[in-house]
This record gives sequence, structure tokens and C-alpha cells, in this order.
Amino acid sequence: MLSKAKQSHSDITLFRVGKKIFATKNARGNRATLRFSEIDQSVFTAMAPGIIQAVPNKWAKYGWTNVDLAAVDPELLNDGLL
Repeated sequence: MLSKAKQSHSDITLFRVGKKIFATKNARGNRATLRFSEIDQSVFTAMAPGIIQAVPNKWAKYGWTNVDLAAVDPELLNDGLL
């Protein structure tokens, strides 16, 4: 079951399936962070360099990828969420 929960200590909204987070939205930074497989992360970052990029720390190894919501093509974002 898909659920959405607002973090109490920040402007970050978490999106979960069951108890696993698959995406976050940072309203203040106008950024989403999606969890991709290694292959999907590679494909999406190549499709929109500078707009979609691996998180610049160890979380990138787990597929976490930042998306600039102001610049991303909505169809591409939708594809990333599927």
C-alpha cells in the first residue's frame, strides 16, 4: 500500500510502499529524490544530466537520485516514478 507521510522536523515528504521509502520531496529545495536500481539510475542520469543526478554521497550506491523539479520534463519524472 502506498503511503505519504510528512516528516515532523523538516519540509521533506516521504513516499512509501509498505515500510520502504521509494521517494522523497523537498519542498524548500524544489527537489525530489528517487530510489532507482543501479541500471535505472545510470539511464535516467544520462537522459537528463544536471537535472537528474546521483546523490553526491554514499547514498548514490543505494540508487538515491536527485531530481530538479523546476527543470525536469514531467513525462520523464513520471517514468522515473513508475
